Amino acid sequence: MEYGFTTAAYVVAAVLFIQSLGGLSGQESAKRAVWYGIVGMALAVAATLYGPGAGNWLISLVMVAVGGVIGWYVAQRVQMTEMPQLVAAMHSLVGLAAVFIGFNTHIELTAVAGMDDTARAALTGFAQKVAEKTGVEIAILRVETFLGVFIGAVTFTGSVIAFGKLAGKVDGKAKKLPGGHALNAGAAIISLVLLFVYLQTGSTLALLVMTLAALFIGYHLIMGIGGADMPVVVSMLNSYSGWAAAAIGFSLSNDLLIVVGALVGSSGAILSYIMCKAMNRSFISVILGGFGGTTGPAMEVTGEQIAIDAEGVAAALNDADSVIIIPGYGMAVAQAQQSVSELTRKLRAKGKNVRFAIHPVAGRLPGHMNVLLAEAKVPYDIVLEMDEINEDFPETDVAIVIGSNDIVNPAAQEDPNSPIAGMPVLECWKAKQVFVSKRGQGTGYSGIENPLFFKENTRMFYGDAKKSIDQLLPMID
Repeated sequence: MEYGFTTAAYVVAAVLFIQSLGGLSGQESAKRAVWYGIVGMALAVAATLYGPGAGNWLISLVMVAVGGVIGWYVAQRVQMTEMPQLVAAMHSLVGLAAVFIGFNTHIELTAVAGMDDTARAALTGFAQKVAEKTGVEIAILRVETFLGVFIGAVTFTGSVIAFGKLAGKVDGKAKKLPGGHALNAGAAIISLVLLFVYLQTGSTLALLVMTLAALFIGYHLIMGIGGADMPVVVSMLNSYSGWAAAAIGFSLSNDLLIVVGALVGSSGAILSYIMCKAMNRSFISVILGGFGGTTGPAMEVTGEQIAIDAEGVAAALNDADSVIIIPGYGMAVAQAQQSVSELTRKLRAKGKNVRFAIHPVAGRLPGHMNVLLAEAKVPYDIVLEMDEINEDFPETDVAIVIGSNDIVNPAAQEDPNSPIAGMPVLECWKAKQVFVSKRGQGTGYSGIENPLFFKENTRMFYGDAKKSIDQLLPMID
């Protein structure tokens, strides 16, 4: 009965997870998709607690309750601007869980190997499954355990560094130790050698040394990736956490973990690849820690940034027939999405054609801007992706850039030595007038100068984005 219920529950949960991933591909179906995921996870947890080998009910229920309370508390307190670092933090927990479960599997393997037949006959739960395995199956389990710990350790330290960079606690610039990629390659080769040692001997020391090497790889890989690539990093770590979960599933013979891990791992890898194409980045380059770089000095930017006040921006908006708004992380930091939504409503009420242009890597997380605009009740049909709207800028009267830098940087097309050379960008400078809402004259998160700010048709609307937009609202008549 227990086996039948658990198997059926896992099948239903797997289907719900697939439906959840599919629904998240569209804004209108995303809310329903989230509920699919919630129900699927609740069913999976219940089936696991009820299923064969379950025990320590009191401890399990207490841990579920404590985890639920902590999750609820964090979800209530975290701001939408902090979602990228929250996601990175969650990835680190998956990686850490993989490491702990891998070491627990190793402990069980070592303990069972030293038992006689009488002691083995009295075993229950996971230890009993280990005792029933043949020599070949034990070897396979060791490989699964080793890989699970390796991927989990890389995911853990990589996610911790990603969290630090996204939260501003770690310098966002790409930094490597002397030796750079040779250190990463050396640690990977050592880990490969230790795999064969562990496979032959089951050595605890081999597993420990590999864990240290993997922790270093995760740290050094992400430290070597600059701020412009951080959205890809978050997606990539999501993929790593999925493969770590799949490795755990193989070690525990848990079909649902294998399925879910494979879903998360493959979808994260595909998303990372798509984002790399959107940024004209080499997928291999990014996952190897920013391999490559610029080929010479960046192009010198001449001219000056010309400021404009709220009255000037409002006058241009009142005269315009078509407006494109480009949101970026600065809008998220200022929590200006509600003000932007109100500005959009007032402009549309006057019969103006107002649309939003979303770059695939706007913000610090895939889909970050879409979520913020949906939260502010901006209609889905006027929120367009880069490929859908880029050709419309030459016929646009006013383009408003709110807290963006790299995704509207002409240097991507004009400067072959720029760190973002070749990256597809929103060509807002082709609009008749461009207004850039920005706190000051800084270069933004990635530290790259933007020639857009110095162009003749660009005016800088300095100040906090929310306060700046709020100044405009009463002037839109």
